[in-house]
Amino acid sequence: MVNEEAKAFRARLISINGNTVIMDVLNGELSNADQLVFCSSGETFRVIGLDTNAGSMSADLDSPVAVQVVAQVDAELGGSLSAKVAAKVGEIIARSDHRPEYVDQFEAEILWMSDQKMLPGRRYSLSCAGQTADASVTKLKYRVEQSNGKHIAATSISKDETFIGNLALSHSIAFDPMSSGLETSAFELKSSDSKTLARGQIRHGLRRASNVHWQAITVDKTARSRLKNQTPKIVWLTGLSASGKSTIANIIEKKLLEMGRHAYLLDGDNVRHGLNKDLGFTDADRVENIRRIAETSKLMLDAGLIVIASFISPFEAERRMARSLFEEGEFIEVHVDASLTVCEQRDPKGLYKKVRQGVIQNFTGFDSPYDKPENPEIKIESETVSAEEAATKIIDYLSAHE
Repeated sequence: MVNEEAKAFRARLISINGNTVIMDVLNGELSNADQLVFCSSGETFRVIGLDTNAGSMSADLDSPVAVQVVAQVDAELGGSLSAKVAAKVGEIIARSDHRPEYVDQFEAEILWMSDQKMLPGRRYSLSCAGQTADASVTKLKYRVEQSNGKHIAATSISKDETFIGNLALSHSIAFDPMSSGLETSAFELKSSDSKTLARGQIRHGLRRASNVHWQAITVDKTARSRLKNQTPKIVWLTGLSASGKSTIANIIEKKLLEMGRHAYLLDGDNVRHGLNKDLGFTDADRVENIRRIAETSKLMLDAGLIVIASFISPFEAERRMARSLFEEGEFIEVHVDASLTVCEQRDPKGLYKKVRQGVIQNFTGFDSPYDKPENPEIKIESETVSAEEAATKIIDYLSAHE
């Protein structure tokens, strides 16, 4: 009889060649005649031979034996396992009668290790037993006081603090709860440059969206843009308050309409009267502000529009997140650059004056940072270039990249 520890067999796929599967064993034991499963696809197979070498285990397999579709496919097509299974390197393999959970949301206990604060909604890179996915904290439930274990309300997390939160992933992964003690219960969060920011353990999965499926739609982005006779793009203007973003964006939209293009301008102030009226100007709210705008822009681009987004969008991490939602070449970052001194001299809305008076807090450039873009598609020196000239430069770029 197989004991519980052996049942919890977990391995990470290295490669499939014909009917030979090479894997790194993470937990448990493997024997001839064991039936295993690729956790992402649910495809099963039976082991008929084992060879252990240097910590890795290779299993020679017969044709898939699961009754239902796998066996039927094998009977019709013949051939090898590698020709039938779209398994990716790094995916988790388990015993078919003792599988891990497989979802894209879970609750976790996390130790934050970075000098940079953890902000809900910010996108990070997650690694769990070799599996990777983009991840963000969707709900910061509470911080855990280290001295006494008390639960403390929090909106952000600093270095060496532990918290409980819900995470949402870009796609599902296989995992086990922390109570199992298995390697598949632990994960790391990393920055875009692969620096470790946090380590955590998964408490349990969340199945809130398990009954929500992507609905196939016949009309797609290509059909919508063909009808409009244009190539949809997102022009993302970023810069300090009073750098000239809104003025330039307004001219761009006007010029595009004069050219017969279908365009729409999303302005930072205007969306806070509706879509984002519930958000303030804390770092966490700024992250959520840009997340909503990025997703809205994606929908509008999918409709075939040329979208002009004019937002301070101060954090590089969120601009990178926004870019990642679009296909290569669709996202055009425009840095409207002007010094803080010049922006304060312009001050068309009187905001800088209020900052100096202490009326406004969390203002970009003062007590809230602005991360200058390192490699924007277009840089506008708005201290020396007029708004009209800047708009023309951006229009020319769009025309050249249709």
